[in-house]
Amino acid sequence: MELADFSMRIGTALIAGLIIGAERELRGKHAGLKTNALVAVGSCVFILLSLEFRGEEYVDITRVLGQVVTGIGFIGAGAILQHGKSVTGLTTAATTWCSAGAGCLAAVDMYKELAVLSAIVLVTNMGFSYVEHRLRKKGKKKGEEQKSEPDQG
Repeated sequence: MELADFSMRIGTALIAGLIIGAERELRGKHAGLKTNALVAVGSCVFILLSLEFRGEEYVDITRVLGQVVTGIGFIGAGAILQHGKSVTGLTTAATTWCSAGAGCLAAVDMYKELAVLSAIVLVTNMGFSYVEHRLRKKGKKKGEEQKSEPDQG
């Protein structure tokens, strides 16, 4: 692979990871810009390495893709924490997983799809955080109203 092509793919993976990680960073989450960017770049590198063996005898280049998914699952599991009845880190873990997917898309020249994925992840994390906040606020308000009403039973 030419260095320019390699650099283009790694660069787009980096940019996608930074875009995806921006929302996490703004919210002060541990897996922010650097983590998502490095996950995207690392995933891209492993896929690019596997592509170098395309056409070789006894080689299945898709196995690397499966291992990227498994490896990122391990990293994501480390982001998920349970505190009593509450669980945190699920969105961060899922976002990291999407960053790995972004790196894989960049590795195989799927730039339009990469742009769509990056936008969807960013909009999902930002837009639905707002919706989630509003629903929780509404749920708390409703819970307070039920507590203040006299027991009818």
